[in-house]
Amino acid sequence: MAALLLVFSLGLLACAKPAGGTPEDNPIPDEEDEEVEIESYKFGFSCITMDNPYYETLETSVREAVQEAGSTLITKDPKGDSNTQIQQIRDMISEGIDAIFLCPVDWEKIEPALTELKEADIKIINLDTQVQNQDEVDAYVGSDNISAGTICGEKLIEAAPEGGQVVILECTTQNSIIDRINGFEETIAGKGFEVVARAETGGERKTAKARMAEILKEQDTITAVMCGNDQIALGALDAVEEAGRDEIMIYSVDGSPELKRELAKDDSPVVGIAAQSPINIGKAAVTVALQIMNGERYEEETLEEILYIDRGNVEMYGVDGWQ
Repeated sequence: MAALLLVFSLGLLACAKPAGGTPEDNPIPDEEDEEVEIESYKFGFSCITMDNPYYETLETSVREAVQEAGSTLITKDPKGDSNTQIQQIRDMISEGIDAIFLCPVDWEKIEPALTELKEADIKIINLDTQVQNQDEVDAYVGSDNISAGTICGEKLIEAAPEGGQVVILECTTQNSIIDRINGFEETIAGKGFEVVARAETGGERKTAKARMAEILKEQDTITAVMCGNDQIALGALDAVEEAGRDEIMIYSVDGSPELKRELAKDDSPVVGIAAQSPINIGKAAVTVALQIMNGERYEEETLEEILYIDRGNVEMYGVDGWQ
C-alpha cells in the first residue's frame, strides 16, 4: 500500500508545473538582444568664416562628436558676412534643424536671426564669441577671453618691466576679441606702457598686415603688438618682417599650428600665445547641446582653460596641430 502511495505522489509531482510557470511561460529577456533607442537630432553649425583654421578645427570637433552621438550636422559658411550668416540660418530653420552651434560674425547684427531661431523653438548653443544679448541663447561654450588678454599683459610686463610703446590690433565686431583686448589693457594700465596706435582689422590677416604696415611708417618705436587672434598676428608678423622691425614683440590669442611654428623659431618676433582649444570647445559644446535636447541639467556657461605658450614650452604642445 505504501508503495502505491509513493508511485501516486511521484506522478502528481511529474504533472505539476513549477510555481510561476515554465521558462516558456515567463521568458527572461536577453539583455544583449534589447536595443536602446538613441534619439537623433539635426544640428546646424554657423561660425564667422571657415577660412580661419580655428573654426575649421572647431567644426570638425563638433561634427565628430555629433555623429558619434548618432545625430547629423549641417554646416554653413558665411565667410565673414553677417547678412549671409542671417540668411543661411533662415535656410537651416527651413531645413528643420533642432539646435544650432553659433559663432556670430557680428555680435550685434545677429539679433534678428536669434529672434527667428527662438520663434522656431530651436535651441542655441553660442560658441567662442558671445552674442550681445546672452538672454537669447540657451548656453555659451568658449574660452575665458578676458583671462587670455590678462595673461598676455602679464607676460609683456615681465618682458618689459620699464614699460614701452604698444600697438593694439583688434576687431570690434567680435566679443571674444573685445574681451581679450580689454583684459590686456586693464593688466598693463599704470605699468609704464602707452598705447601709441590701434587699428580695426576685421579679424583678418590681410587687413591686419595693411593696418600694421601703416602704423610702422608712423611709429619709430614700438615695444609690442597685442593681436586679437592668430590671423591678426600673422598679418602683423608679415608687416613687421617686411619692414625689418624684428625687435617688436608680438602677442596673440588662439594657438594655431602656423603661429606656433613661428613661435618655435629663435629669431621670431612672435613671443607668446594665450592658447585655446577648439577641439575641447567643440566636444564640450556637443555635450551641452545633447543635455539640452534630452531635457537634462546643463551648464549655461562653460569656459575652457587657457594655456600660455612661449618659446620655452611650444614643443610640448606641438606645432603640427591644435592643442
